[in-house]
Amino acid sequence: MGPLAGFKIIEMKGIGPGPYAGMLLADMGAEVIVVERSTAPSGIVLPSAMDVNARGKKSIALNLKTDAGKAALLKLVSNADALFEGFRPGVAERLGFGPEVCLQQNPKLVYGRMTGWGQTGPLANTVGHDINYIALSGALAGIGGTDKPTVPLNLLGDYAGGSLFLVVGMLAALLEASKSGQGQVVDAAITEGSASLMSLFYTLSNLGVWQPKRQSNFLDGAAHFYDTYVTADEKSIAIGAIEPDFYQALLTLLGLASAELPPQNDPAHWPVLKQKFASIFKTKTRDEWCAILEGTDACFAPVLDYTEAPKHPHNIARETFIEINGKIQPAPAPKFSRSRCKKPAAPRAEGADTATVLSGWGFSDEEIAVLTSASGAD
Repeated sequence: MGPLAGFKIIEMKGIGPGPYAGMLLADMGAEVIVVERSTAPSGIVLPSAMDVNARGKKSIALNLKTDAGKAALLKLVSNADALFEGFRPGVAERLGFGPEVCLQQNPKLVYGRMTGWGQTGPLANTVGHDINYIALSGALAGIGGTDKPTVPLNLLGDYAGGSLFLVVGMLAALLEASKSGQGQVVDAAITEGSASLMSLFYTLSNLGVWQPKRQSNFLDGAAHFYDTYVTADEKSIAIGAIEPDFYQALLTLLGLASAELPPQNDPAHWPVLKQKFASIFKTKTRDEWCAILEGTDACFAPVLDYTEAPKHPHNIARETFIEINGKIQPAPAPKFSRSRCKKPAAPRAEGADTATVLSGWGFSDEEIAVLTSASGAD
């Protein structure tokens, strides 16, 4: 089930983008084994049994401060297709499972490394979080009002610039390894992933239609035809009518005549037109605007929060959200026509699968007994 069925991937337990990357791989059918740390890493660490990102995975506990624990990890590595970790540069090496050791154990292994700044460079060993990484990459400067950048959710850095680039890199390396028979290290840095996401804006700048100043461009909240508006019930809607035909469809549904308005793409008129749109959208509730605009060519959508999104008819029809153990959460994505992804198993508690996984990966009962008895604080 799923296009990655048959692949064995080891995830060294971490926080943020690492667990999400592992969830994506597990959602697509890979057998993802999470090696838990008895001593929780610094930062916000969610209980595995409550963590959506832990779904579909198996959890084992190894004490990596013992020779037996390190030997067990390397035995797992010898039978794995990939391993990934999100420690600061040098930590995995000090713990005894750095790339050199693992690739010596399994020359075909893909070794993924997820960090904010990358494995090298002046900031490589500096602490940071999503907001710092997207600040350095040039992404944060373009988000927010004219007074200062806005603090966004950590989707752009941790998950788009981090997890997704790690997964793409590991999948590419797995494809290459299937031809060459050789593994390699995938160095995924959030700064570089989020910088790559800015490619369009370098193109627009080269064409002379984008400037660094916030809210001066057609995609950053300056334009009246690409923004959010508050409705009569203090909820919000989103408008994205960029193309002339779609803009005309929007004007028609709003009862406005284009001949009586300033040109759509003249920034000098955007503030006045935005005020006009704001006053119109304030006359009806969000649901009333949905009845008028949803499903048309006006490029419209209601702004839904995470509790509302699962109830929208389109998301229901597409099965965009699923329920696991009574908890609503996003479904695996994307969808595949043939290698369909099964519904993920519920998240497991830390170390819940230690004996089962080790047995399935070739460990004897005696070895499992030693490891489970020594799985104290590492």
